[in-house]
Amino acid sequence: MQPQTQTEPLIENDLQIETPVSAQPGPAWSFPARLGFRFGFIYFVLYGFPGPLAFIPGVNSLFGWYEKLWKVLVIWSGAHVLHLSHPVQYILTGSGDTLHDYIQNGLTLAFALLGMALWSVLDRRRPHYTYLYQWLRFYVRLYLGATLLSYGGYKVIKSQFPYPYLTRLLEPYGNSSPMGLLWTFMGYSTPYTIFAGAVEMLGGALLILPRLTTLGALVSAAAMTNVFLLNMSYDVPVKIFSLNLLLMSCFLLLPDLRRLANLFILNHATEPEVPPPLFRRRWLALSLVALQLLLLAWCSGYDLYQSYSGSKQYGDLAPRPPLYGIYNVDELTIDGQVRPPLFTDATRWRYMTFDLFNVISLVPPEGAVQRFLGKLDDKAGTLELTRPSDQKWKADFKLERQPHDGLLLSGTMDGKAITAKLRKLDYNSFVLNSRGFHWINELPFNR
Repeated sequence: MQPQTQTEPLIENDLQIETPVSAQPGPAWSFPARLGFRFGFIYFVLYGFPGPLAFIPGVNSLFGWYEKLWKVLVIWSGAHVLHLSHPVQYILTGSGDTLHDYIQNGLTLAFALLGMALWSVLDRRRPHYTYLYQWLRFYVRLYLGATLLSYGGYKVIKSQFPYPYLTRLLEPYGNSSPMGLLWTFMGYSTPYTIFAGAVEMLGGALLILPRLTTLGALVSAAAMTNVFLLNMSYDVPVKIFSLNLLLMSCFLLLPDLRRLANLFILNHATEPEVPPPLFRRRWLALSLVALQLLLLAWCSGYDLYQSYSGSKQYGDLAPRPPLYGIYNVDELTIDGQVRPPLFTDATRWRYMTFDLFNVISLVPPEGAVQRFLGKLDDKAGTLELTRPSDQKWKADFKLERQPHDGLLLSGTMDGKAITAKLRKLDYNSFVLNSRGFHWINELPFNR
């Protein structure tokens, strides 16, 4: 809890900015409180920097040196402190839980502990950090708020969790990874995904708006608890980041714990808390409020626009290719030999899917799905397949449309002559797509 000072309102409106009448220092903090503040200050600044400025396009490039410095420190620590047998790799893989990330977060903790000890020795006589504490809260709530607006925006307009791809409909549950199962669940559950994103955006907006930090922290803590548990339960590699965001939400709630307990548990009266202002000059205080509102408007608009653009490219709003669908391979001939549809023949195509982003998949009766990038020339009647992992590999086919949504493919793949007769299936016949929503259920429909 922060010390109270006698105050008088500087501006008589809904956004009151108050300035202390007395310049006398407040009550001294306890030794554990001062230690905790020093540790938290160093840890959150090291972890979040250069945020929230990093959410402004172009600004992040100015702080490339910071990322390079961490890269050097992590690789050096892996070799000389942890004595790892292999150098730490720094590769952008989409995972936030790489060995590099764990070492970097461990170093952040170590630097915070060392800095706390040194700070405590050099500044041991200072009784409190009232104003610096308010600046730390300001920094954390803007960083957390901007982050939640970004995460929520990619759910409100579905781009993070697109609807399940066609090959997912053909895979048994047992072949799904835990993360893939979560992505399928979220991608199918459009209302829930939008709701989850709206809650995250609400928490982020409340954090950035002045005077609404406590409510924003409560909403954010609830949202991030759900996200962290999902990441832990489904092995999503964002565990470190989501945990840190949850810790930031809890940090913002710390000074209000007693007041919240009085209100929700003890049924006691509670008084409003008036934190000291970051600036005592009126024009500076008003300018800071305006910048916060500008940040809120920018992050909300930019994140929603980015999510909309992403959804048009790789999400639910992406255009479907001309042959989009699941095709059953009725007949397959390889080098003149007809291959019957046997489950023991791993080289036999069972299905062929033409999915979003020109991804074409060959699904065997058993075994791994083969995925290719397809280049279709409908007028010339040609289809070219390439492997993303092998730019030199290529397969060429002649493509003829047949009655009743059928296709005839003839060409070569891996040096073998192939002819395939395909028949389009109704992918809406899958239970996941056809079941829909029912208000009245006489019996549970659980498959």
